[in-house]
Amino acid sequence: MSTLVDDRDLASSRDCPVVEGKRQVQHVAPRTADVGGIPVNRVLPSRHRRLVGAWCFLDHAGPAVFKGDSRGLRVGPHPHIGLQTFTWMIEGEVLHRDSLGNQQVIRPGQVNLMTAGRGISHTEESVTGETHLHAAQLWIALPEADRRTDPRFDHYPELPRWQEAGVDFTLLTGEFAGRRAPTLAFSPLVGLDLVSREASPLRLTLREDFEYGVLPLEGELDIEGDTFLSNELAYLGCGREAVTLSLPAGGRAILVGGAPLDEEILIWWNFVGHSKAEIAEAQRDWEVGSARFGSIPGYDGEPLMPPPLPWQA
Repeated sequence: MSTLVDDRDLASSRDCPVVEGKRQVQHVAPRTADVGGIPVNRVLPSRHRRLVGAWCFLDHAGPAVFKGDSRGLRVGPHPHIGLQTFTWMIEGEVLHRDSLGNQQVIRPGQVNLMTAGRGISHTEESVTGETHLHAAQLWIALPEADRRTDPRFDHYPELPRWQEAGVDFTLLTGEFAGRRAPTLAFSPLVGLDLVSREASPLRLTLREDFEYGVLPLEGELDIEGDTFLSNELAYLGCGREAVTLSLPAGGRAILVGGAPLDEEILIWWNFVGHSKAEIAEAQRDWEVGSARFGSIPGYDGEPLMPPPLPWQA
């Protein structure tokens, strides 16, 4: 991540327009990025949409198959502040290490959640012999009041799961349909994985005070006659009581939502901050090897270093 993103320059409001009596849905196209040697589709942040609730970053990694002498995903030591990293594993196994001493393999159907707070560093790499990777990797911006909270790591191997209308649901975070996920959150959020076993419409009840986005991970997504290609985010905005969507048989999508985060948010490299000074301090601390970000024993690679700050170039 090497662009400065400021939520004051939103290209459109949180309220999708109504045309001829029908509430529109914003199309947000992905761009391709490279993370640890794996091509990913990145839909947040973009110039068209910065935030969905406190969700400020969304990568769809894979599905990827490693061939030959590929070691798969390898993301060297790097720091974070002011956010939670949220990994939802669909296929493959990845080892997380961090500067608090945690080591955790995440497997399909599990969530890894790392709360950076005032500062943490970590690595991610495919386990030895792993040949596949498919995951959604997201960031959640911490509210200003919680931005310097103590860093921590949480692993969630068990999440609420149920079936309805030919769809398999997994509640990743927050509350939905009378269920609550155990996932730690600092602001009102929801994350929901949907896998369609048959092609049929599905009506989801929404909170009018939340803004929502739906990302098709596999297969096209239809929202009330509007088609979204795989990796194209459907931004629903605020004020909806419900939405009707359709996936093909075997299709998969992730719904994210939350209360709008009405605070100034800046994203630069791997940092989320509420001011340029806060980000500049973190970058200096990482570059000089400050104890703030600790160290990660066991990883046989060099740490990642940020590009120069754009406002100091």
